Parts: sequence; C-alpha cells; structure tokens
Amino acid sequence: MRVFVTGATGLIGSTVVAELLSNGHTVLALARSDASARAAEAAGAEPLRGALADLDVLRAGAAQADGVVHLAFGNDFSSPEALARNVAEESAALAALGEELVGSNRPLVTVSGTPHAPGRLSTEADPVPTDGPVGGRGLAVTAVLDLAARGVRSTAVRLPRTVHNEGAGGFAGLLTETARRTGVSGYPGDGTQRWPAVHALDAAVLFRLALEEAEAGSVWHAVADEGDQVRDIAAVIGRRLGLPVESVPEQTYGPIGPIFATDQPSSSAHTRQALGWEPKHPGLLEDLENIKA
Repeated sequence: MRVFVTGATGLIGSTVVAELLSNGHTVLALARSDASARAAEAAGAEPLRGALADLDVLRAGAAQADGVVHLAFGNDFSSPEALARNVAEESAALAALGEELVGSNRPLVTVSGTPHAPGRLSTEADPVPTDGPVGGRGLAVTAVLDLAARGVRSTAVRLPRTVHNEGAGGFAGLLTETARRTGVSGYPGDGTQRWPAVHALDAAVLFRLALEEAEAGSVWHAVADEGDQVRDIAAVIGRRLGLPVESVPEQTYGPIGPIFATDQPSSSAHTRQALGWEPKHPGLLEDLENIKA
C-alpha cells in the first residue's frame, strides 16, 4: 500500500513510517521544510513538500495514495489562541483529506486523545469530548468517522496523554521541559491523577493495524499503561534532573493546565482483543529513566 503520512518526521510519525516500511508499504511523507524532507528520505520515504495548512498539497498527497495516516498537529501550546489555531488548522486539513477520499473506500487513519470518563477507565465506546481546550479536535475526528457513510474507511487511533520514546514525548515530556525551565519537577494538585501512556513503537504497530484491518467508523485505544500517577512521573523526572518535586499551580502549564490536573485513566481491552495488538516496549516510568540531566 502507498501511504500518505502527515507528521511523518515527528516522534510518533517517524516510528509509524518505519513500521509501515518494514511491513512492505511505501510512504509519501508531508515535509514542511528541507530538513524534514531530508529526514523523510533518510528514513526511506518519498517527501512531498508542504505544510498542514497547504490544503491543495494535502489533496494531491491523498489522491496519489492508497491510504492516509494523519499525525500532524501544531506544537504551540503557549496560549488559548495558539491552541485554537492548531485545532482549526488540523480541522481544515482533515476535511480536505476526507473529501479527497470520498467514494474510494480507501483508509483514512486519524488521531485523537483518549477521553475522560469520571471515576473509571475510559474505553473505546466512550465519546471524545467536543468542549474544553481541545474540543475542536473531537468535532474534527467525529466528522472523519462520519465519512464511513460516504465511502471512506475512516478510523481513529486515540493516543494517551503520553506517547514516549527514550524518555521524551507527550505530557510527560512537557513536564520535563517545564521542570528544566523552572527548576522544579512539578505536578498539578496532589498528583494522584492518572495519565495513560504508550511507547511510540507500540503505538506505531496499532496505526499500521488500523490502516490494514480496521472497519470504517471504528475507534481504537493505543494504551499500554492504563494510568500512571502524575506525582510518580514527576518523581522520576525530578530524580533524573536532580530537581525538587512538588505540587505547582495548574496555570503553570498554560491552556492545557486543566487537562493536566484531570484524572483520566484509560483501557485498550477492546483494541487488544479485536486487532490482536499487544504492547511490548517499556512502560512510561521505566522509559523516563532515559532522561539525561
């Protein structure tokens, strides 16, 4: 299968590209810079120059592919306005990709986050939120899944709060960056809130399985650790960086502070049973031992 991948050179995307290539697929990779194009070529993919905002480029990429995996998202979390711009850009990109695939029965695999289910593990049957700081992403993903009725084999892989590799990535990575900047390895509230996590290499396998096998309109959870307490995550970060570990205001983390403070464990039981997915790589707390001071 020739697969068009957005976000192909990021922490998650690079592992997805490697997984696809090692399983006999070819990859056309969206590359927004010369450096990204070189990285894509070095990985064995064909680069297609353009950014997520270049809708004509996205349509062209989808038109020449047998399937699409969408992973790109802006990295600016500095303000509510910046986050809203990221969401709007992604929503327009997904709409363009989806329209190009209508009536083709080709797969479109997109990404979202595992939902919050108060008092229990969230499951694949729970709806994604359509309000709050990233509610717009939920609306965009719902629209993608609705394309199942229009001849698109659309599916969503829900990622946990931390997708990690060699101690980097996800919300835990943001905790690490904030700790380096402030001199404190912090956590919001009492730190007993739980975040699910998955190693990027395990997540990559699930993206491939969804591309190859998932039914139209289906949802999957890339969850290995169902819920690590945030104070335990902060403790490892603090020890690795030689910094004190303590509670800090949720405002420390800007517009996503309320998400950081929420207990949001999640399950992947249905995904494992239905697709035969089984995580094999180190869990988050073990992987964070790779952080260098």
